Amino acid sequence: MTDERREKLTVRVANLDCENEAAAIRRAMSSADGVREVEVKPTASTVTLWFDPAKVTPERLKERLEGAGFPPVERDAKAVSPWRNPKVLASIASGVLLALGWILGKAGAPEIVSIVAYVAGMVIGGYFFAREAFEELIFEREIGIELLMTAAAIAASAMGEVFEGATLVFLYSMSEAAEGYTAEKTRSAIRALMKLAPATATVRRDGKEIEIAAEELVPGDVFLVRPGGSVATDGTILSGQSAIDESPVTGESVPVEKQPGDNVVAGTINRSGALAVRATKAFAENTLSRIISLVEEAQERKGASQRFIERFGRWYSPLVLLGSALAAIVPPLVAAVAWESSIRLGTILLVAAAPCALVISIPITLVAALGTGARRGVLIKGGIHVEELARIRVVALDKTGTLTKGKPEVTDVVPVAGSPTPTNHDVLAVAAAIDRWSEHPLARAIVAAAESRGLDVPQSADFQALVGAGATACVRDQVVHIGSRTYFVDVLRVDIAAVHAQLDALEQEGKSLVFIGTPEELWGVIALRDNLRPEARDAIRALHALGIAKVVMLTGDNEGTARAIAREVGIDEVHAKLKPEDKVRHVRELAQRHGHLLMVGDGVNDAPALAEATVGVAMGAAGTDVALETADVALMADDLRKLVEALALGRTAQRLIRQNLILSALVIAGMVTVTIAGVFTLPLVVLVHEVSEFVVIGNGLRILRFSP
Repeated sequence: MTDERREKLTVRVANLDCENEAAAIRRAMSSADGVREVEVKPTASTVTLWFDPAKVTPERLKERLEGAGFPPVERDAKAVSPWRNPKVLASIASGVLLALGWILGKAGAPEIVSIVAYVAGMVIGGYFFAREAFEELIFEREIGIELLMTAAAIAASAMGEVFEGATLVFLYSMSEAAEGYTAEKTRSAIRALMKLAPATATVRRDGKEIEIAAEELVPGDVFLVRPGGSVATDGTILSGQSAIDESPVTGESVPVEKQPGDNVVAGTINRSGALAVRATKAFAENTLSRIISLVEEAQERKGASQRFIERFGRWYSPLVLLGSALAAIVPPLVAAVAWESSIRLGTILLVAAAPCALVISIPITLVAALGTGARRGVLIKGGIHVEELARIRVVALDKTGTLTKGKPEVTDVVPVAGSPTPTNHDVLAVAAAIDRWSEHPLARAIVAAAESRGLDVPQSADFQALVGAGATACVRDQVVHIGSRTYFVDVLRVDIAAVHAQLDALEQEGKSLVFIGTPEELWGVIALRDNLRPEARDAIRALHALGIAKVVMLTGDNEGTARAIAREVGIDEVHAKLKPEDKVRHVRELAQRHGHLLMVGDGVNDAPALAEATVGVAMGAAGTDVALETADVALMADDLRKLVEALALGRTAQRLIRQNLILSALVIAGMVTVTIAGVFTLPLVVLVHEVSEFVVIGNGLRILRFSP
């Protein structure tokens, strides 16, 4: 038995706004010859098909999608104008016919003429949602809101209230059209991301410069990025220097200077010099494409409250239909109630109790929040994590690479009086002469410090690394040693009393000390530290201001360095010298004591702790595959202030959801009460019902304008 051939086709389609339309696509495409699997993402408006290429072609599948009413659109296509949306056109036609029927009635035309106009308006305006209602009932075995509205319109017409039925259809068709507009608004962040990468790229092939579609780039291609142009895919600069604006991807506003050997990310903007870049990833696999894919997947993942509301809707809508039917049938059977008034009451109850605003209140806000976060360089991987961000009570931070820059820098140079190196420049230059042969991070930092100061570094020879201690080399015809305090005091037996007081002060500041000299005398001491990120203090202050109960540092570094850093930035609690498994234990204990916990790390070494936390956050994830995959939230930039943005975004989303839920529940309860009391007529109930839905949609979309 041979394995079946399978290929994958992903297309973005028009007219896909809700789960009912997604179900229609699944039914239409699952029955196609050669199609093995269908995946539909209504929020992202994408359809993915796995098919047998021996039986069907991609072109034929696209034709079938178009025939089903969902034509494929190009990646860089503009948003479809609302005036070209079939639901919008149907709603407008319904409104025109409703108005025409009313005008003809007032003008004294025969009643049948007005009725024909009303019925035509109902058929056109109700076509889409009535079809969805019956398809959902027949194929999905579910009773939805669309069926409630359809039944109410039919019942009103059967009672002779054709105008009221046509009004209901027109107003509900408006809300259906608004759903499509809302879906387009929530996709605006995805479209903005897609526009970041250029449609074409200029590549060098066979000694010539040619222009190709960006999707055709493959690893190894050399492409050109002109001043003002966008980077087509991830790559490494071969030639040229420039300031790269990474804000479209990372949210970081300050351009970053790049030179040969540096990496660039798809979608970033070249501000000045011309660059030649060697592609390291194909277009479909680059950072920008990954972000778009992850956001689309995240928008399909539902939060706990959204899942609850959907489960609630599945049993609530049938109960509304049953309750309305009983309200229409039972009173005339058990009491002296006229059938007409009883049926009218049941019809009005159908509309009054329909949970439209309640069901739409959560997904609109969550999807908009995910898109807004992505646009600001905060990638949240699902509605559940947006909700959890709002509940965070304690934040745990790794030190290296999170609170600090992740690489040591020279902070102080202390020469010993009377030594052959009388100044700090002399000490640093001799140290750099030895360390230029070493790959140790501290050695690299010393060499970089000498280069940045423009020092004249002498030649050195006979370099020898001393594992775990330091190194030696011949500098200016003398063997010079460089290493730790333990090496100089316990091995070389060098007297360090001359600088003892200064060393204590430097160590209190959490700095690492490197000694340089000979077995006979100490020449000087160099202090280094993995310096704080410039925004770290402000970020920790903002976390406290946001209401975070406790900010904790979890680090594998030594106690002295950790506490020095914590004092500088205002961290409440420190746990040092931790192994990865120790971090997991502390995360678990902190969560038990304080509640929902967020852990920030680099997404690699801290992966176990990130997984244990309520929300795991990876710093500086742009261009880092592992960081993008391991965390619940990925901050594209190396900027702790983005963490504050993420928490504020989650709290804003939760506040809007709470407002929408309360409003929706109050509207339903109020309308049911006044309907039973006989206060509201059908047109008035329909009007209040649809206005409440528009209010909920508008309130949820406010998060698109979120600014921390």
